[in-house]
Amino acid sequence: MSMARMHKYVAVAALTTLLAGAPTLSYAVSRGETAHGTSVAAEVAAAARKAPTPKIVQPGEHVVAAPGFELWLTAEGKHWVEPDLPDFPQFRSVVDGNIDLSRPGVSLQAGGHEGVYYLSGLYYGGKGTASRVQVRTSEGTVHGKLIELAGKPGWGVWYATTPLPADDDGEDFLRGVTVYDTKGRVYSQLRIPGV
Repeated sequence: MSMARMHKYVAVAALTTLLAGAPTLSYAVSRGETAHGTSVAAEVAAAARKAPTPKIVQPGEHVVAAPGFELWLTAEGKHWVEPDLPDFPQFRSVVDGNIDLSRPGVSLQAGGHEGVYYLSGLYYGGKGTASRVQVRTSEGTVHGKLIELAGKPGWGVWYATTPLPADDDGEDFLRGVTVYDTKGRVYSQLRIPGV
């Protein structure tokens, strides 16, 4: 087999594998049914049930987001440590009156150490069930994770890590944070002014 033919075979095999693994959904719009005879609403509801939801943690349970970057929740709020200050836990309250849990919101705390940004914050007040978080940066989108206490407290914590570009002092790096619900709608959002 020639080298050119082998490359073509590998490319076709890769494309076939990619397409075979891609989720598909066919709609028969005029009848309101999918190709499998189920309603469009049922397919959308099934997709929403499969959407990720926050990891439920116990009060005080430590979540290791990255080496040296740990978070834990209590009824009072978010606690965390970062690699450059492992002996100095930080805290963001949900009970001191500085945030209104009845209105959608997102907070952001960021710390850099050895070229890595450690990002986290509270999210609260949105409708539905929080599902995923995206952080917009000057370099693109960073996907994070969500954690919550059991019992629907009305708030949770998001976290992510990302490399900090060598030529960026961090001032213009972060552009915004958006938490989406299980239906893909905005649950809560933080827009950073001036960027």
